[in-house]
Amino acid sequence: MKTRFALLFCSSFLTACSTWPSWLPMSGPSREQIEMRKLPPTLPTIRLVQVNDDVARQLVKARKQPSFSETFGPGQPYDPVIGAGDVLEISVWEAPPAQLFGTQILDPRTGPGNTGMVNFPEQMVNSQGLVTMPFVGAVQAAGRSSREIEEDIVGRLQGKANQPQVLVRTIQNNTANVTVVGDVTNSMRVPLTARGERLLDTLAAGGGVKQSVDRTTVQVSRGTEVRALPLEKIIQDPSQNIYMKPGDVVTALFQPLSFTMLGAAGKSDEINFEAQGISLAQALARVGGMNDMRADAEGLFIFRYEESGALNWAEPPIPGPDGKVPVVYQVNLRDPSSFFVAQNFPIADRDVVFVANSAAADLQKFLNIVVGAVVYPALTVVNATR
Repeated sequence: MKTRFALLFCSSFLTACSTWPSWLPMSGPSREQIEMRKLPPTLPTIRLVQVNDDVARQLVKARKQPSFSETFGPGQPYDPVIGAGDVLEISVWEAPPAQLFGTQILDPRTGPGNTGMVNFPEQMVNSQGLVTMPFVGAVQAAGRSSREIEEDIVGRLQGKANQPQVLVRTIQNNTANVTVVGDVTNSMRVPLTARGERLLDTLAAGGGVKQSVDRTTVQVSRGTEVRALPLEKIIQDPSQNIYMKPGDVVTALFQPLSFTMLGAAGKSDEINFEAQGISLAQALARVGGMNDMRADAEGLFIFRYEESGALNWAEPPIPGPDGKVPVVYQVNLRDPSSFFVAQNFPIADRDVVFVANSAAADLQKFLNIVVGAVVYPALTVVNATR
C-alpha cells in the first residue's frame, strides 16, 4: 500500500506537469529550454549553432591575427640618418701648416696631441634640417648620413683649408627612437643604432614586462598599421622578432582574459587563461570536467557575443549596435568525434560556458524534495491512523 501510494502520487504529479515546476532548485535552463530558445525577448537575434568541425575551423580562421612578419615584413637593421632635432658635433682637421684654422681651438678632452683640430660647438639640426659652420655656411643635415655631411663639408672647404678632414658625430639622437609603453618596468624612448634593434631588444631596454610572459600581449604601431601578438608567440617564433623603425610604438598589454563556468561542471568559477588562448577541451579540464552525476552530455553550451562575420550564415543575422550577434554554441559530448572538435574550438574572453542538468538529476532532486517532504509524512499519518 505504501509503495502504491508513493507511485500514485509521483505519477499523478508528473502527468500534471509537462515541465519541472518553477520551485524546483536548478542551476540554469535545461537543454530542452535552450534548444527551444526560451530566452529573453529583448534578444530576438539569438542564434543556436550546433558545433562541428566546420564551425570550429571557421572560428579559428576568424580569430587568426596577421603576424608581425606578415604585416611589417622582417625589415632590416636601421641605417642611421640625421633628422631635425638631432644634436651634432662637427670637428675639422687641417694638415700643417694650418691656413684657415691656424688659430686652433683645442678641445681639452683630446689634449695637445691633436694639433690642427677644431671642435665646433654642439648644435641642433633646425626645423629646416640645416646646421651652420664658419666658412661653409648652412649645410643640409636632415635626411643624410654622417658620412654624406662630412663629404659635403670637405668639398666646401677645398681651396680654403689645407687638406681638411671632417668628423660629424651625433651627440643626441632625438628623432630615431622607438617608444616603449604599457605594462613594462620603465616606459621610455629607445634610440635606434646601426646595430639594428629588434622588438625584444626594445622591451628589454624598458626593463621587461611586469606580468608573466603567457599573460602579456605586445602591440606594435607603425604609421597607420597596428598589430598585436601574444608575447609568448613572439619568443617562440623568431621571425616575429622584427627589426624596429624610427617612430614605432611598442605597447605591452596585460590582458586578464577569462571565461565563466556554470552549471553541472566540476566547479563553477571565473577561470583566467593565457593571451595565447585555450580550446574548449582545455577549458573543461581546468574546471574538472563535467559532473557525471548531474551533467547532460548533450547539453554543453557556450554563450558568446560573436562578430557577425565570424560564421558563414545561411541567413545573415541582424547584428546589434556594436556589430555583434548573441550566439549559443551547443556541443554534444555523447558523440566521440566532438572531443576532436573541442580541441579546436577556441574559447573567447568573457565566454559563459554552461552545462545543463540531465533529466535524471532533476528527477532525483524532485524525488528528494517531494517524496521526502510530502510522501513520507503522509505515510506516517497513515501508519498513525492504523
